[in-house]
Amino acid sequence: MSVRQFDIVVIGSGPGGEGAAMKAAKSGKRVCMVERLPLVGGACTHTATIPSKALRHAIQRLVDVQVDHPELRVELAKSWKFKDMMRTATSVVSRQVRLRTTFYERNRVELVVGQARFVDANTVEVSESRGASELLSAKAFVVATGSRPYRPPDLDFKHPRIFDSDTILTLGETPLTMIIYGAGVIGCEYASMFRMLGVKVDLINTRERLLSFLDDEISDALSYHLREQGVLIRHQEMMERVETREDGVVLHLKSGKRLKADIFLWANGRTGNTQNMGLEALGVQPDSRGNIPVNDAYQTAVSHIYAVGDVVGAPSLASASYDQGRFAATHIVEGRLEIKLVKDMPTGIYTSPEISSLGRTEQELTRDGVPYEVGHAFFKSLARAQITGRTVGMLKMLFHRETREILGIHCFGDNASEIIHIGQAIMSQEGPGNSIDYFINTTFNYPTMAEAYRVAALNGLNRLF
Repeated sequence: MSVRQFDIVVIGSGPGGEGAAMKAAKSGKRVCMVERLPLVGGACTHTATIPSKALRHAIQRLVDVQVDHPELRVELAKSWKFKDMMRTATSVVSRQVRLRTTFYERNRVELVVGQARFVDANTVEVSESRGASELLSAKAFVVATGSRPYRPPDLDFKHPRIFDSDTILTLGETPLTMIIYGAGVIGCEYASMFRMLGVKVDLINTRERLLSFLDDEISDALSYHLREQGVLIRHQEMMERVETREDGVVLHLKSGKRLKADIFLWANGRTGNTQNMGLEALGVQPDSRGNIPVNDAYQTAVSHIYAVGDVVGAPSLASASYDQGRFAATHIVEGRLEIKLVKDMPTGIYTSPEISSLGRTEQELTRDGVPYEVGHAFFKSLARAQITGRTVGMLKMLFHRETREILGIHCFGDNASEIIHIGQAIMSQEGPGNSIDYFINTTFNYPTMAEAYRVAALNGLNRLF
């Protein structure tokens, strides 16, 4: 079998793989992209970020119409089904695939469809579903195979009432009740979405609080608003078993509680897609969840094999994955670490309302003995929020008491994931450019949500003495 030669072979066309391929191709390298599925985009485009956020938008539009036209509420609830709202997501996915395919064509990146497996440190065999295979050789490889929902062996995912975060998108009818096991980002997002549809939701959290990596005030706000919307949150609970019935599922918890619902959504962790790739034979040993250990340059135990994106674990964000891919390709092509690409990445959580965070939290600053102060801007006090009716939420800035350097930005409310980027631009400045003084001395359009930064900065300034 002949071997085709490339400078770089990227495995997986999600955000991480795309970032690596585009950077390498634009640097003049001969690049091959290997994708297991017939269409590019990875889980981000087909089963995770894009379809779930498009679904959320469709649900939010339905809720908005019901609020604006209460006389249509019953009629809309009867006529709109879950699968109808998924059509919006499907159309967005199709457009994204077409767009991303043109990226590879324009940059002369060759696309090869099939399952990749390392036969040695410099060669992968790509096997097509019909049985054909070919060998690809390269000086460097980037593994960007992503992740999939973790499936515990004692759960029957073939049962029509048991779902994970991939299969929930195939749901036809909107259930009356559901249990979500796992209160991480995915669990909270789906709890929020289904509750907006009027579904009675039990959200099972195995920990003490929701999303403990967030600033405590933001986490508390999320808990409050989910409960206010009608989500029943059960903290520090562990699953014993799930009993399936024709008319629903019963969750048996180790605390002795039993919960019954129409459907059960497992949302407790993900697994890296590293199986059957031949990595172990090369000395690259994934951990128990399939994640590949990497160094600061995203190199694996074999220095010319890199890994980026969800397959390396946290932060498991599409935005982070893309920059990790660019970072790895920069190191391959230029031999340097462009650390700014993977530093201070914002977190976006698409609950309702949204959450976005950047930088350090209050608990981290307190733990480390950093003298900081807090500035708040509550959306209910902003004219733009009052005009739009989106008054739930706040912008919170943490800054150094002496230098006024911005240390963290935490936003909860409508369009939080957009609002965060204004503060991100200032935080990225070196020296005195990163200061709350920028917001105090800058004129903002009025009325806007961006004005929240000026309000928060003045609020914090008033706390100094």
